[in-house]
Amino acid sequence: MLRFLVRRTLGALVILLIVSMITYALFFAIPADPARLYCGKTCTPENLALIRHDMGFDHAWPVQYWNWLSTIFTGGTFNNVHCAAPCFGYSFAKQELVGGILLNRFPTTLSLTVGSAVIFLVFGIGTGMLAAHKQGKATDKIASSVSLLASSMQIYVAGPLALWALCYSTDLLDLPTYVPFTEDPIGWAGGLLVPWIVLSLIWTANYTRMTRSSMVEQLSEDYVRTARAKGMSGTSVFMRYAWRGAMGTIVTVFGIDLGVLLGGAIITETTFSMQGLGELAIHSFRDSDLSLLVGITVVAATLIVFFNIIVDAAYALIDPRIRLA
Repeated sequence: MLRFLVRRTLGALVILLIVSMITYALFFAIPADPARLYCGKTCTPENLALIRHDMGFDHAWPVQYWNWLSTIFTGGTFNNVHCAAPCFGYSFAKQELVGGILLNRFPTTLSLTVGSAVIFLVFGIGTGMLAAHKQGKATDKIASSVSLLASSMQIYVAGPLALWALCYSTDLLDLPTYVPFTEDPIGWAGGLLVPWIVLSLIWTANYTRMTRSSMVEQLSEDYVRTARAKGMSGTSVFMRYAWRGAMGTIVTVFGIDLGVLLGGAIITETTFSMQGLGELAIHSFRDSDLSLLVGITVVAATLIVFFNIIVDAAYALIDPRIRLA
């Protein structure tokens, strides 16, 4: 296991390096000139050259990338503001250090992702197991029909409908807002409840269908029939053998879906006016804020890689046939 974690960590560092390099290269492929945007309408050639020098845009992009990469390990000084390592640069659009901006926005995105993931895993797996246990009965048919309907919904459709039904028309729930968990745990959960409901509704449907199909497949395996032939009760077979066998597929897909959830933060946060990394990414692209855009990309990629390493390790623990060498 230790060798596996070390190997995957080294591979993750290479992936993050490539992702950041590609982001830098793509940024310079667009025609926008950030220095000219910051210079204003009454910009003179002298002021434009000075701004480009201050921003580091008077070098080729490989040199700029190397300078940015170096500041992660050595730190740097921007506009007379010292940035200690690890430093992700300076946002000239917001006149702040990128690291501080990311730290302020990251809890919102993390809360949206983790909170909704916990809810849809609990309800999705639970409903799928119930449907598989009651295969062919009314409970199974109702769960399958509802999950098929819910899985076809999209956030940008379900979000406004949920806001209208739960907030504007009935005042059942508060409008979505982010309150730090350390300040007010109840307010934190209440402010995120509507986005959690919408996200969990869509994702619960997917996991209900996936869990049901995996459980049904496992129940038809030879080792399950053998356990039943030896006199083991149906509940014991269901929970001890079929459930554990089905979890391998669910855990693998969950690792991929976490990345999708993080990538979909742009749509989610825009729909519910939440100020997280997704909403920040839109503004950084609009403002041609290279340092901030690269910082967001690296953070998102780091989370996706980290979650996938954890999922791979968990998969080996769930299925003893898998060995991580």
